[in-house]
Amino acid sequence: MAEWEYVYVRVADRIEADIRSGRLPYGARLPGERALAEEHAIAPMTARRVVRELRERGLVITMPSKGTFVTVTRDGREQQ
Repeated sequence: MAEWEYVYVRVADRIEADIRSGRLPYGARLPGERALAEEHAIAPMTARRVVRELRERGLVITMPSKGTFVTVTRDGREQQ
């Protein structure tokens, strides 16, 4: 880890590691932004940025009124 980096990057890296390890499998629903904020002791706006970062990395998809879901398998293959 870099000496200094944004908190949202650190949290996104942790969640990505959970996805890559299989702890968060394909199709798993991530906690909502409030729960994510509480779980990682971050501000709600930072939790929102974490989710956006994970979407930009292609690891999750957010479906309005349904939640945010893992879209890659443990080996990194993207599912449709």
